[in-house]
Amino acid sequence: MARRDRDAGHDRGGFVREFVTGIGLLGRGFARYRRDPGLLIAGIVPALIAAIVVLGALGVLIYFVTDISDAMTPFADHWASWPRDLIRIAAGISLVGVSGLVAFVTFTSITLAIGDPFYEKIAERVEDEIGGVPNAVTIPWWRSAGQSVVESIRLVAVSAIVGIPLFFAGFLPVVGQTAVPVIGALVGGWFLAIELVGAPFARRGLRLADRRRVLRQNRPLALGFGAAVFVCFLVPLGAIVTMPAAVAGGALLAHRVLGPGERGAALVMQDSALDLGGGDG
Repeated sequence: MARRDRDAGHDRGGFVREFVTGIGLLGRGFARYRRDPGLLIAGIVPALIAAIVVLGALGVLIYFVTDISDAMTPFADHWASWPRDLIRIAAGISLVGVSGLVAFVTFTSITLAIGDPFYEKIAERVEDEIGGVPNAVTIPWWRSAGQSVVESIRLVAVSAIVGIPLFFAGFLPVVGQTAVPVIGALVGGWFLAIELVGAPFARRGLRLADRRRVLRQNRPLALGFGAAVFVCFLVPLGAIVTMPAAVAGGALLAHRVLGPGERGAALVMQDSALDLGGGDG
């Protein structure tokens, strides 16, 4: 029993340590503004364009949120005034919260698509400084762009589906106003981390399924990094300033979990073989 308790304590300590290390990766991404200001500032422009599009859509939703909340809660039409208003306020808050989660993932996807050349260069420079990627895969831009768009659409769709139970959980008293926002930040951070390691994984010939697999094996690290990005996105104009730093941090995260190109590809291929052979089971 005592040994199990020590092991559990060690696991918790390891989780916290890796989570904090993930947060630190974003801090190291921000440090790039000192070392490579021109490239990172150029990376703000695509983020600004994407922010205008996403904030415009989110603004329309917020403008009509009262009408939408009323339409979503017809069962409360004949309730007394205060419980009806309370449930509709909760519905509106939940709707905006889940929409914000999806909006962050959408913003990241659009920004990476618009600013692909800038962000590819940021990720490449970061990795080259810490060992590079031997035998990096070169993909034609048109194929890379098409693949990125398809994978981003899939990520946005999954984030929207995951947001549905969070929306309904938002109706729960206390839990909906305390635990759900924290869970939302972690879920949103997870999707952001998957999106932000896209370029360095692609340099190794790895795709979306590989990103998910490898980050699952390093979940605390990925959650710490992604949650830190998510929180920065909540600050007014934070998403625009954070985006280039997040790309740099994503390159550091990918390099940490994969290492040089051959080792990263071999890791994923080995895991895939284990899955096919029942090695996990």
